[in-house]
Amino acid sequence: MRQYSPLTIISYLIGPTLIIFSHIGSLLVLITGLSWGAFLWIIFLYVIRMLATTGIYHRLLTHKSYQAPAPVLWVGSIVGASAGQMGPSWWKAHHVAHHKHVDQDLDPHSPCTPFQGIRGFYWSQGGWLLSPRFFPDKLPADVESDTVLKVIDRLHFIPLVALGVISYLIGGVEYLGAFFLSTTLLFHGVQTVNSLCHIVGKQPFITNDLSCNNQFVAFLTLGEGWHNLHHAFQSSSRQGITIRSGQVVYLPDPTFSFIKMLEFFKLASKLKVPTETKLLACAKVLSVQPPELPAVVTTSVDLE
Repeated sequence: MRQYSPLTIISYLIGPTLIIFSHIGSLLVLITGLSWGAFLWIIFLYVIRMLATTGIYHRLLTHKSYQAPAPVLWVGSIVGASAGQMGPSWWKAHHVAHHKHVDQDLDPHSPCTPFQGIRGFYWSQGGWLLSPRFFPDKLPADVESDTVLKVIDRLHFIPLVALGVISYLIGGVEYLGAFFLSTTLLFHGVQTVNSLCHIVGKQPFITNDLSCNNQFVAFLTLGEGWHNLHHAFQSSSRQGITIRSGQVVYLPDPTFSFIKMLEFFKLASKLKVPTETKLLACAKVLSVQPPELPAVVTTSVDLE
């Protein structure tokens, strides 16, 4: 277990504390009600912060599925931190551990270990954040070597608090409640990738784990629910891909559209997407339920 400084421990513990506080703060909307403006504020904050989580934290920072100038990564990480999803070092460390030990004992948030059934769902949907596994064993060296990203990581709670203050200044208690509700919905939306996408869905690609393509989760997470493809081709900037009747089919993937927009404005380049030959080579017969988990997890297909 990595030894953390007292200040880092305090900084990291603020994360789940604020998420719990957001759940409680969401109850404000029962008192204030929601105007159309507040409702649109909920949706706007959800979408913009989900894109930062999926397009920046996940596909750029963690899997390097495309390249972007450092300011894009820095600004995107600030927006990602405002989602209450912790900072870039913490986020990447846990996701790397997930892929390294997917659905095995050392996977930090699998719904099948250390618990199964309802307890497993609770664990993967957020219960793991309240356990010792909350602290990563190892922080990623590439993120830690970037001074800006390291500062964002340790001060991850400031963008979230600042966004709450901005919400209050815009519309008082009503917009503050909307901010809390948006943050809570966003948190659970992201966690469904950990939970539902390893419980139910389709497995068009060979991965030797429980990852599934789940249409409902893909809707909630702007494309991240095509999780089986992601585990098969981790560095793909496009996750909305499946196989039907022996043919490659491209699925809605708003996060990929966001990345393509960045590319249009010269803010992204060298997007990685597997060829149809590689996709078909990794394809298998579709199944509704995941197969039995094998004893050994193999490495996903490399795109390069």
